[in-house]
Amino acid sequence: MKFKVNREKLSKALQKVGGLTGSRNIMPLLNNVLLRAEDNMLYLTTSDLEMRMNTSIEAEVQEPGITTVPSKQLSSLTSSMNGADVEFTVDDGDHINIICGTGKFRLLGLPGADYPVENEFTPQREVRIRESEFKSLINSVSYAVSQDASRKALTGVFFNIVDGTLALVATDGKRLAMHEKTPESVTGDNGSAIVPLKAVAKVSSMLEGDGTLKIAIGDKFCSFETAGFSMSSKLIEGNYPNYRSVVPTSFEQIIVLPVEPLLSKVETVSLMLPDATFSVVLKFGDNRVNIEAVSSELGEGSDFVEVQFEGEPFEVSFNPHFLIAPLKNTGAETIKFKLNDPLNPVAFEAEEGFVNVIMPIRKKAPAAPQQ
Repeated sequence: MKFKVNREKLSKALQKVGGLTGSRNIMPLLNNVLLRAEDNMLYLTTSDLEMRMNTSIEAEVQEPGITTVPSKQLSSLTSSMNGADVEFTVDDGDHINIICGTGKFRLLGLPGADYPVENEFTPQREVRIRESEFKSLINSVSYAVSQDASRKALTGVFFNIVDGTLALVATDGKRLAMHEKTPESVTGDNGSAIVPLKAVAKVSSMLEGDGTLKIAIGDKFCSFETAGFSMSSKLIEGNYPNYRSVVPTSFEQIIVLPVEPLLSKVETVSLMLPDATFSVVLKFGDNRVNIEAVSSELGEGSDFVEVQFEGEPFEVSFNPHFLIAPLKNTGAETIKFKLNDPLNPVAFEAEEGFVNVIMPIRKKAPAAPQQ
């Protein structure tokens, strides 16, 4: 096996497929990147048995072949070397000899034939969507995914396809984020799947342009493919809760809030709170909303934002992180604040199908005086 590639292109390709290799892998082979050289192309693959990443770059292939190389070491070498091109020569024992500029290196690889094969599946539905739109969808819901491993179904992002509309949903049981979009095309039956957060986060992090992302969903696997990479992942098994039942069907109060001023002031006032167990209070009245935070440990802070509100004054308390997240990820200039009362679910809605539902924090009743 012998080939030559551009060093900068190789470095970027290794960064794309990186992140799946590491010390946690139970198989030493999975710490390596699979290299396959043929037809003047170099194909790179990494896997952790749950996910599989693939990308490719142009190469001058003199002798085709396949091998695996320690991923971390190859990535570090490639980013540190100074030459324009990197030459690889691999012997029958999977010893990888590397020349770049004046530097010469030798890495000990493992047979490529032993690398796990990709799981093939039959797609039941396919979605084509602009890369920028999918990235926006993921950013607008992923923060609400549960970190509780005992609730496996909630540790992923729920993909629901109904009549040509794609809805992405995430919830941790205390808040719910949903974003609906009509993609470029949808083929196949209506259906749903739970995709691991790690998979959608990895895909989102690699989307750089505004090309088309193809999403294929099967019974137990899904895949994401663009012009620059492809990734497949196992789906999370289990039943996702009926998320639409969480959103109230009607509201007594609807107030339009400016996103950027409110976000900035909530973040600043929340600095007076030592942690998320404390709440930030929104007090509505006289065409303004006051933002207040009080802590016996640090002190107190307040600010306000002007809004159109002329109803009866009221106040509602939130976990500051739960309030900040939808404001930071809507991408809209204004957001509709909807509620029935300060004790029941509150909804934040923006244009283009974004909905975030949060449970307010109930204030503790004052302790009864001792007799």
